[in-house]
Amino acid sequence: MVQCVSILGSTGSIGRQTLDIIDNLKIPVAALTAGNNAERMAQQCRKYRPQLAVMASQEAAKQLQAAISDLPTRVSFGEEGLIEAATIENADCVITAVVGMVGLKPTLAAIRAGKRIGLANKETLVCAGELVMAEAKKYNTEIIPVDSEHSAIFQCLMGNRSKEEIKRIILTCSGGPFFGMDKEQLKTVTKADALRHPNWKMGPKITIDCATLMNKGLEVIEAMRLYDLPVEQVDVVIHRQSIVHSMVEFTDGAVMAQLGAPDMRLPIQLAMTYPNRANCPVDALDLLTCGSLTFAAPDMDAFPCLALARRCAKLGGTACPVMNGANEEAVAMYLQDEIGFYDIYDLVAKAVDAVPFIKNPTLEQILEADSLARQAVRRMAKY
Repeated sequence: MVQCVSILGSTGSIGRQTLDIIDNLKIPVAALTAGNNAERMAQQCRKYRPQLAVMASQEAAKQLQAAISDLPTRVSFGEEGLIEAATIENADCVITAVVGMVGLKPTLAAIRAGKRIGLANKETLVCAGELVMAEAKKYNTEIIPVDSEHSAIFQCLMGNRSKEEIKRIILTCSGGPFFGMDKEQLKTVTKADALRHPNWKMGPKITIDCATLMNKGLEVIEAMRLYDLPVEQVDVVIHRQSIVHSMVEFTDGAVMAQLGAPDMRLPIQLAMTYPNRANCPVDALDLLTCGSLTFAAPDMDAFPCLALARRCAKLGGTACPVMNGANEEAVAMYLQDEIGFYDIYDLVAKAVDAVPFIKNPTLEQILEADSLARQAVRRMAKY
């Protein structure tokens, strides 16, 4: 079990659930980071007494500093502060729960500092997976996934001798709030509808990604990078109940699945206790009351973001960071009521075709591709 933790994104959904697990395991906290919610961060600082607290902006950092001026916690802000939190000496584990590309540089810094990574920031692997995994191998750093699906795969592969024995990974997908709807029906859905996920409580960005199935597309790419497999060996099935979190089919036809209640605290805790397990403050799964478990194929026509993500996964290079950056920008616009539901896909697909493709990009080229994708979406949305 890890001895001390730094949490990047402590005021968000995953961050708050991580703190629940820290309460359960009684692990000290070295650093906390957040966006601009200074009030919630101040409450966390008073409870957990971190050495360092980091806010996204200087203004939010000033608000936090004023609120906790009687504490010894040092306050910082911005990317530099995030990187410091990711590499702080006392922590041997960094939970990366920030949303978006902002998590890439701090995760790389934590890897190079030899920290265990509890990875909840999927964009890190989507945009720069080959680079990140190469650095993890170079620095002998553990990356343990916190996403429920990738944690399930991780658990199914515990003790597996060789990836040559893996026939395919099967990611399960709830189908989001619009499962069963066709294209015509989806043209009339509202933002409020899209934010009503049937099984999970998450932040608005990832909830919208679940509604479009882009989240599952991002997870396909993440699984490819984590387990070094081609996209052809990563499949998706709709599983409405979110009880089977994912499966692995082996070459002999055996299929291993990880089941559990739909509660993110289970994979979060495993990332901190691995290779051991501990009692967790989550109700155990009761097979006699959880109901029937069903599976179906995803509708790629009604939800084209999943097909687009698979296309970008096959292309590799800058296609993935372009898709991700364009999606982040389009979802932000959707949440501000600037575009419609299907405009998300249309803008992302156009950005993938518009931004110049680089097959083997450097980190700087990945970040530039992300920036160009966001600019393209903003430009195209005006017409």
